[in-house]
Amino acid sequence: MTTLPLPAPSTAPDGAPGASPADALSVWPATTTELPRGRLLVGGVPLTEIAEGHGTPVYVLDEAEVRERCRTYRTAFPDAEIHYAAKAFLCRALSHWVEEEGLGLDVCSAGELELAVTAGFPPERILLHGNVKSPLDLETALRLGVGRIVIDTPAEIARIAAAVGTGGRQKVMVRVTPGISAGGHRKIRTGSDDQKFGLSLRDGHAQHAVARILDQPHLELTGIHCHLGSQIADVKPYLVAVRRLVGLMARIRDAHGVTLPELDLGGGHGIAYRPGEPALDLTTLARKVRAELAESCAAAGLPVPRLIIEPGRAVVGPAGVAVYRVLAVKRTPGRTFVAADGGMSDNPRPALYGVRYAPRLIGRDSDAGAERVTVVGRHCEAGDVLAEDVPLPADTRPGDLLAVPVAGAYHLSMASSYNLVGRPPVVAVLDGRARLLVRRETMADLRARDVGL
Repeated sequence: MTTLPLPAPSTAPDGAPGASPADALSVWPATTTELPRGRLLVGGVPLTEIAEGHGTPVYVLDEAEVRERCRTYRTAFPDAEIHYAAKAFLCRALSHWVEEEGLGLDVCSAGELELAVTAGFPPERILLHGNVKSPLDLETALRLGVGRIVIDTPAEIARIAAAVGTGGRQKVMVRVTPGISAGGHRKIRTGSDDQKFGLSLRDGHAQHAVARILDQPHLELTGIHCHLGSQIADVKPYLVAVRRLVGLMARIRDAHGVTLPELDLGGGHGIAYRPGEPALDLTTLARKVRAELAESCAAAGLPVPRLIIEPGRAVVGPAGVAVYRVLAVKRTPGRTFVAADGGMSDNPRPALYGVRYAPRLIGRDSDAGAERVTVVGRHCEAGDVLAEDVPLPADTRPGDLLAVPVAGAYHLSMASSYNLVGRPPVVAVLDGRARLLVRRETMADLRARDVGL
């Protein structure tokens, strides 16, 4: 794999029967193979075997796909630092894979940071950010020796400087809001001035924060950070961001005589969740960003800074598959509901962002025609919908297994125990073998947290 390609358009609806195999599997891990009797293998392991051995719901994570996507980023941006965005999904094994493939890590909390470091991830290759950091976040970052802290609000400047203490020095960046609206949904657009992240370029807050940081002897400002949003499929917003951030770096040089060595463009690279959906072309992004950065720096008389990229979803999202068991099928005059044994507790994204998936019947053949159905979960919410208006065989019945691709990002990391339903396990697959990475949350786990009467 040398790119994260744009999926080929499909005229068949959402993975419906009748779509070509290439189209139907275009959003699945590259190791996915289809055998007779509805058997689907990922990483050489039948999904039905994982469901039988580990129960459902269950997340399946293809190690080879994760590693190959890490390598794709290293190839596309050979001179940049690539930091995997841990908020998409993090466990000990994944931190090992990312570290072994030469990537850094960006984290948003003491929990993510400590898990990674105790699993052996080098703290100097970790970047801590977030719109507001708790005292525990900052204490943990300084205690473990995190590489950089991204300042997101003016209040953090004095707090971090005081926490560093006499004789210490912490590398920091400033998160800038460049006034660019980009992303797949308004709730995941973070580059505009009307949301909680970053310091605005337009009103001077970013420049003021830079001046304050440069006055702090315990802080070393290494560069400018921005993150435009998530699920961005167009290269243009990143090029606009480069121009605006280089302009800021030139003003910092002129005002303070300081040339900053790093520029972090964040991530947000869009992926396809269903056949035919657009995805960001990584090869084009890398080529055009490098060209724009070189041109903008030449025009400003600046050396080209070291580029930092923070992919999360684009690394782990397409490597994951969620497997559910059908519990009931309900036909009403206006709609057919297929109810699964999971729901918004293990995938809140359809309820939050209206994300659409392409579930597939696995484990048996069906000669029945396709029926448009709504796949719902087991929770007491009308919005507990996993996939709306999708084609499944008309004879889908209780006991059947459904597999949902592109389930590696923002599923378990955003999961809850709503209705006191435990979170699913994560099973890794590689070369025909499966191993448990994260065990299922049990009723005993949930009871153990309730310590009072």
